[in-house]
Amino acid sequence: MIQLTATPTSALADEPVHIRATGLSPSQVVTFEASLEDEKGNLFHSRAYYRANEAGEVDLEHASALGGDYVGVHPMGLFWSLKPEKILTRLVKRDVMNSPFKVQLKLYDSNILITALFMAAPKASLTVERWYMAPGVTRIQVREGRIRGALFLPPGEGPFPGVIDLFGGRGGLTEFRSSLLASHGFVSFALAYFNYEDLPPFMEKTDLEYFEEAVNFLLKQPKVLGPGIGIVSICKGAEIGLSMAIHLEQVTATVLINGPNFVLSCPHVYHEQVIQPLPPLPHLLSTTDLGFVEFYHLVGDPLDEANQPFLFPVEKAQGHFLFIVGEGDKSLNSKVYAVQATEQLGGHGKNNWTLLSYPGAGHLIEPPYAPLCCASKMGNIPFYLHWGGDVALHAVAQEHSWKEIQIFLRKHLIPNATSQL
Repeated sequence: MIQLTATPTSALADEPVHIRATGLSPSQVVTFEASLEDEKGNLFHSRAYYRANEAGEVDLEHASALGGDYVGVHPMGLFWSLKPEKILTRLVKRDVMNSPFKVQLKLYDSNILITALFMAAPKASLTVERWYMAPGVTRIQVREGRIRGALFLPPGEGPFPGVIDLFGGRGGLTEFRSSLLASHGFVSFALAYFNYEDLPPFMEKTDLEYFEEAVNFLLKQPKVLGPGIGIVSICKGAEIGLSMAIHLEQVTATVLINGPNFVLSCPHVYHEQVIQPLPPLPHLLSTTDLGFVEFYHLVGDPLDEANQPFLFPVEKAQGHFLFIVGEGDKSLNSKVYAVQATEQLGGHGKNNWTLLSYPGAGHLIEPPYAPLCCASKMGNIPFYLHWGGDVALHAVAQEHSWKEIQIFLRKHLIPNATSQL
């Protein structure tokens, strides 16, 4: 009897699943298919072909895919290779509390014509649930003073390390990373800073006092360990995270994912200090053959002497940095920016940084097993932005960096912490 198993069938979205098929004929070729529907009704699917061993089994932890959406041994390939039916649609979990993503897994006999393959009934099927909040995690809507966001508390009395989670230029409130961080023992504050509720719809300036209020709010929470907090940030959020680390002494551990080491587009203001953006180049944008817009060449080389005054004084930060860059990032020249920042730190005798650089990874480095989005629309921008990345290499970067982020935060936010996950 043919059986398809997945262990566990219900787990956090960043946890691996062991998929296995048994009861097949020796050397039988079969097709594994995965599919899910997001909260907006968009469909995503993936498939891969495998040959059973002499015992009539296919174990995705050991078996090599012969083709399909990936090749080789990739136990979670069916998840990270999911592709949208509606091209250039990004898979984003919006409601992290009440429902999981439900991934349908199906097993087909491949010994029939490909055109007829998916008209046939599957030999076996099951549903895997991918949750974004562990049992016992609490979500609290935050509307205190000027600050807006969502606070996620792990179960238990604590105290736990506290983290502010910042996303990029789309604005609004994105919660899936914060809810997963809380599921792994962090008090995580998903902070909105424009285009949300009564916040400004667009950013005309970055008011660092707003982010200082958020830091102080987080440190007042009874479950937060203190005395410092961490930041996990990407893109525009990483620009702000770097500025916070420089200006706010309470920030002691900062994760910067594919961000610049200077101000983009609108000035940063902190009390009487104004930090001006690096001037854009005359041609501003570049476009791929497919019409995707890239910000990769938006600004000049930060290594140019004329641009030096616009770089963040990263050497003034007292905390530690984890720079994470995708070498296939087509939105920002993020590796150049991170290398320049680390050289600037080293030039001032600082060794308070780690740089993780991933070949083939794109701009949108997320928690593991999320599929690559190579291009998508953002907010009210009327064109598609090119994020870059190779599907399989991007998946490797996400899985490795997510573990390293948690190790880094624990090391610098918990006294005498071990680096155990």
